[in-house]
This record gives sequence, C-alpha cells and structure tokens, in this order.
Amino acid sequence: MSTTSTPLPAPPGSPASSKDPGTDNRPGALLALVLAAQFMALLDVFVVHVAAPTIRTELGASSAQLQLVVAGYTVAYAILLITGARLGELIGHRRAWLAGLALFTAASLACGLAAETGQLIAFRLVQGAGAALLIPQVLSLIQRNFTGEARVRALGAYAAVLAVGAVAGLVAGGLLVSADLLGLGWRPVFLINVPIGAVLLVLGARVLPPDRPAGRGRGLDLPGLVLFAAVVGLFTVPLVLGQEHGWPAWTWSSLVATAVLLAVFLVYEARPARRGGAPLIAPRVLRIPGMGTAVARIALAMAVNAGCVFALTLHLQNGLGYGALRAGLTALPTALAFGVTGLTWRRLPASLQPALVPGGFAVTALALLASGVLLRDGDGGGLPLYAALAALGAGLAAAYSPALAGALATVRTEDAADASGLLVTVTQLGQIVGVAAFGSFFLDRRAAFGQGGAVGAAGSADAWWWVAAALAAASVAGTFAGLVRKRS
Repeated sequence: MSTTSTPLPAPPGSPASSKDPGTDNRPGALLALVLAAQFMALLDVFVVHVAAPTIRTELGASSAQLQLVVAGYTVAYAILLITGARLGELIGHRRAWLAGLALFTAASLACGLAAETGQLIAFRLVQGAGAALLIPQVLSLIQRNFTGEARVRALGAYAAVLAVGAVAGLVAGGLLVSADLLGLGWRPVFLINVPIGAVLLVLGARVLPPDRPAGRGRGLDLPGLVLFAAVVGLFTVPLVLGQEHGWPAWTWSSLVATAVLLAVFLVYEARPARRGGAPLIAPRVLRIPGMGTAVARIALAMAVNAGCVFALTLHLQNGLGYGALRAGLTALPTALAFGVTGLTWRRLPASLQPALVPGGFAVTALALLASGVLLRDGDGGGLPLYAALAALGAGLAAAYSPALAGALATVRTEDAADASGLLVTVTQLGQIVGVAAFGSFFLDRRAAFGQGGAVGAAGSADAWWWVAAALAAASVAGTFAGLVRKRS
C-alpha cells in the first residue's frame, strides 16, 4: 500500500523524466507562453460574471439566456477537455495548442461583436471548445519539455496561474466594465483577448518545439469520447443550472443518469484495454501508485478553492456592498499566497514534504474558520481577514501543488496526454462541484435567514459563516484521508 509521501520527480533519463526529442532550448520562454494563454482562457470563466448585469441590460437577455452566456463556456470546456487532450496526442501538442488558441481568439472576437444574445451564447460555446483544445496541452508540454526540479517549478507556476486566474478575472472584469472603453460597455471583456491571442499565436509558432504526433499508432476512441462527454455533460449541466431553477426533477434525473452512464463507460473502456487497443485513458495511468489519492486531493482542493472564492465574493458584493473591483482585491491575498507557496514548497527539507498535503488541508480549515469568525459581525474583518485569506491561499497551495507534482512524477512521456486530460478534467469538475455545492449552500442559508424581511449584511455574514464551516469540514476530510492512507 502506498503512503502519503509525495513521489519525487524521477531523475533525468528515466521514463518519467525523459524529454520529448524535439524539446526546445528556451524552456523559460515556452513556459511563459503556454501559461499566458492558459491565464487568458481562465480569465474568461470569471470576467463574464462581472459583466453579466451590463450584458443583460444592453442585449435584453432573459435570466435563462444570461445563465447560458455565463455557464456555456464552462460546460463546453468541461465536456471537451478529454477530447482536447486526445487530439493533442493525435495531431501533436504544438499544433493542438496553436489550433485551440486560434479558435479561442476568433470566438472572443465573435463574442465581442455579437449583436444579440443567441449569437453570444453560441460563440461562448465555441470559445469553451477552443479552451478545451488549448488547456490540456499545457500540462502535456510541461511534462514533455521539463525534467526533475525544473518540472516541479513549472508545475508550481501552473498552479499559481490557476489560483490567480479567478481573482484576476474579477478584478479585470471590474476594471474593463467600469472603464467603458470607447463606450463599448461589456464588449471589451471579450475583445481584449484578440490582440493578446494574436501575439501569443505568433510567438507560439516560433517558440513551441515540434513534436511527433501519435498518428495511426493510437487514434481517437470515438465511442469512448462520446460516452465520456455525455457523462460529464449530464453531471455538469444540472450543477451549473440547478440552483437558479430551484433544483427541478430533471437535475436529479441527470445526476442519477450520470452514475448509470459512467458504469457503461467503464465497462466499455475495459474492452479495448483487454484487446490491446486504445482506450480513452490508458489503464496504466490509473494504476500509477498514488494516482487515485492525488486525483481525490486535487478535486477536493479545487472544490474548496472555487467554492470559497464564489461564496466569499457573493458575501462581499451582495452583503457588504463591495464593487467587483474591491471584492477582487480583497481576495487577492489568497491568490498571491497560493502562487508564492506553489512556487517555493520544494525548498522545504525533504523530511517535511510528505506532510505538506495533509498539513495544507489543516491550515486551510483553520483559515476558513478564522475568516468566518472575522466576518460574522457583518463588517469587513480588517487586517486580520487579509492574514486569514493569505493563510488560506498558502494552505490550498500546500495541499494542491505537491499532489499535482506527485501525480505527474512517474508518468511516462507517451502517457502525458492521458494524465493531462485526466488531471485537468478533475480540476475543472472539482471547481464546478465546489461552486454548485457551496454556492447553493450559501444562497440557501442567506434565504433562510432573510425569511420575512431583507437579508442585509447580517444575513449574508451568517451564511458565509456556515459556508466557511462547511469548507473547513471538507478540508479536514483532505487531512484525514491523507493520514488514513499513510497508516494503511
């Protein structure tokens, strides 16, 4: 039985650390390039939340249409992630990255020029498809072009981008909408991607090293892809839309159908593996020691992170009356601490590193409880709140970054696409579950407090306290799971 010890990166020359033969001699430029594109794609998950009221006013969107504008990107992205990872292996990660970025950039232009809500919804779906082709290539390119300590540092930077993306999206959205550039209202939140994407495309064509696609050696498992996309779709759509519609019967039916279809998918995928064929995810990736534990920890850390950002932002904006920009800046210590910790955790003595993941979850739980106490009186919490939020970011990074590095440490180069697709999908699903579960809990608690009258700051603060306690309990589960794994 494996322990909680995070596997260290394999030494150069081993299967886990061997670079792709076409690796580039400018790894710093490569990393900056692919992370810049990922950062841009992540921003678009959050900037639209800030722009949504303006979009509704200017386009006359209904509540249901506005939900699809906001959620369509996330749903398309989640459903197609595994497909994007597999296409990267089939046509080459460089080509897939460039194609995904081109599609994302073109869809951003179309979103910015949309004349009515239906067009905007359609282009947001295309934008999500572009992100699904782009983002899985990032982990694959890191896996193929970095080794040893350099890979760990690259993964730390990758984790930092994930953390900063949410807060930066709120801040950037607030700035762009408030500035009303050229009288364009909400449109610059999409149009800003066009010049950035164009520059990244030019640089990508120069910087990204050529790689050898799998070609005919391993093609697309189309039935498997369709089944998995259906599983993810049935799971994500009710979670994204359920709260707004009061959790009608179809949402619960979809979740039950998810379990049934997942069983069908697993049975189907076992067949090509037994025949020596090409399943959607190579079984040997799932059998890597510690992979299952790492997947659970990554999903839990991302669920806590996303649920916290979403619920805290609701409290700051709706309960305390903060604008989007101020709310984003309030959450900035979490993102900064996450980034710094994700980049530096490997400097700790090797004897302490196995305790980082359970310790990180424990720190996260304490920081969440502290934030709940500090905000419970209905005021802003002052400097102690910023300290608690910084501790929260550090704890989440200590839980997430070593788990990610450990999961990828022994993945062979030829399995990079499988591991990338799996871990990126788990990350995205964790975020969706976190927003749905803890966001719904926050809204339900706030509504219960405000029965018969206005909710106000006190009701919102009470709701945040309960959500913070629930998030802390989820974090304790991460700590406990790690300790149980070690003892077993």
